[in-house]
Amino acid sequence: MTEYITVKEYGEDEFVEKRSRFIGYCKPVKSQDEAVAFINEIRSKHWDATHNVYAYVLSNGQIMRYSDDGEPQGTAGVPVLDVIKKTGAVDVVVVVTRYFGGIMLGAGGLVRAYSHGAAIALAAACPVEMQLCRAASVKCSYSRYGKINSLIPENGGVIDDSVFGETVEILFHIPEDNFSKLNKELADATSGEVQAFSDETKFFQKN
Repeated sequence: MTEYITVKEYGEDEFVEKRSRFIGYCKPVKSQDEAVAFINEIRSKHWDATHNVYAYVLSNGQIMRYSDDGEPQGTAGVPVLDVIKKTGAVDVVVVVTRYFGGIMLGAGGLVRAYSHGAAIALAAACPVEMQLCRAASVKCSYSRYGKINSLIPENGGVIDDSVFGETVEILFHIPEDNFSKLNKELADATSGEVQAFSDETKFFQKN
């Protein structure tokens, strides 16, 4: 896997449907333990709610779990899970809390309500696309800094920091497939004096 979609941050939103209050919560997670801890946190916060429906999807082994939490089977947890799957998001947990307002929604109404609760929660958490990149660095003289500083973004890299000492060290990340091409251009531009180094690959937010 070189790319995936997740959410950037914690998010929440709510709406009212026929006097029932629905509150959607979403959070990025990396493990089942993190997902369960968040679900329990929302359950504790809304201990008096009628239902705390949840679903989560993890990229590690594509683990998926959901719960209707007392709603009729297939009307709550599955719709929440379906919304997550349709967005393609992984490493994410969604909880939709309901306070019953006294009016029955019916099976179709419940599906629509829980789907909407999940959708607005995901939107509030800011979906982002992540890409596998090389975390890299390059050292150069001050006279070469301007040229190298422009070559990195021209080759799809993103500069994360620059350290100015006796020489300049530029810290950046770049898609795996672009790293070799960048090093060729660095060598061409500096007569082979400058080369980028990388000993780590990890996921960064895609531009």
